[in-house]
Amino acid sequence: MSKVLITVPDELLDRIDRAAKARRTTRSHFLEEAAQHELGWPAADSMDAAVKRAREALASVGPFESADLIRRDRELRDAGRR
Repeated sequence: MSKVLITVPDELLDRIDRAAKARRTTRSHFLEEAAQHELGWPAADSMDAAVKRAREALASVGPFESADLIRRDRELRDAGRR
């Protein structure tokens, strides 16, 4: 993980520190989450929940080779173009 040095107005830093304290987190973690939110990154807990849902949805499918599925889809697509 990289470290950065940034300059912000004192009033903003005070607000950041108060918000971080209210959330019982660090300034760095607060700023990391704020940047991720601004950039449209999903929260870690929502990603974990999505992975869990995907695993549950695929649990009954059994093992498969993804290359075979892709090949079949391409063949069906290409057959429709003829």
